[in-house]
Amino acid sequence: MDTSTLFRLDGRVALVTGGSRGIGRMIAAGFVAQGAKVYISSRKADACFETAEELGSNCIALPQDVSTVAGCKALAAQLAEQEARLDILVNNAGAAWGEPFEDFPEKGWDKVMDLNVKSPFFLTQALHPALKAAGSRERPAKVINITSIDGQRLNPWETYSYHASKSALIYLTKRMAARLIRDGINVTSIAPGAFASDMNKAARDHGGDVARRIPAQRIGVDEDMAGAAIYLASRAGDYVVGDTITVDGGLVNASLGGSIDA
Repeated sequence: MDTSTLFRLDGRVALVTGGSRGIGRMIAAGFVAQGAKVYISSRKADACFETAEELGSNCIALPQDVSTVAGCKALAAQLAEQEARLDILVNNAGAAWGEPFEDFPEKGWDKVMDLNVKSPFFLTQALHPALKAAGSRERPAKVINITSIDGQRLNPWETYSYHASKSALIYLTKRMAARLIRDGINVTSIAPGAFASDMNKAARDHGGDVARRIPAQRIGVDEDMAGAAIYLASRAGDYVVGDTITVDGGLVNASLGGSIDA
């Protein structure tokens, strides 16, 4: 048994949505470092091109808003102009909304549910031919949904649609996995905890305070997220199907109590 290339992604083609910043950028950088050709997409074109330039020649920007089905189909068409197959899709683009129960608006529900639940489904559907072209029983294509520990337990904030959307995506991951495995496509998810990002301002701006409530006594860093994604995307993760890997320093599964914004 040769494990020297177990985590390599040489020759693989990946697409990471929300790839210009935060967790998406961490994953894209990790894939590039392991030899993949990585397309990143985000709603903000300037940020998308800037990140692609920073990550090097194996990272290509495909700006697109995937909050609608039309946007998902447009991104799939853009990719099809460049590639005949897609080995790895990371559904990372997401949104959050916090507001008191009495005032929580419909737009705060629809925006979050559309981007966090509907878009991963319809983008995967639009890219199904490309994923199917890449996948086989011996070397499956991969779809990795970025969920959240907020889909596994409560935080103290009134983020109703975010909690609901991430719980839904964890279960949708299982349902999609049950269907797509017959096409040589493995579907899994990663549930991040506290990582510094624009969405998780608590971890970004008050990392020390946040870390004290985490069993590992620190917030997540780039290598933690990249490592989990590389594992699932590479040969090392080929026998993982439908599961959610929790990457949170022990908050969900090794905590004696309390909660944290993550």
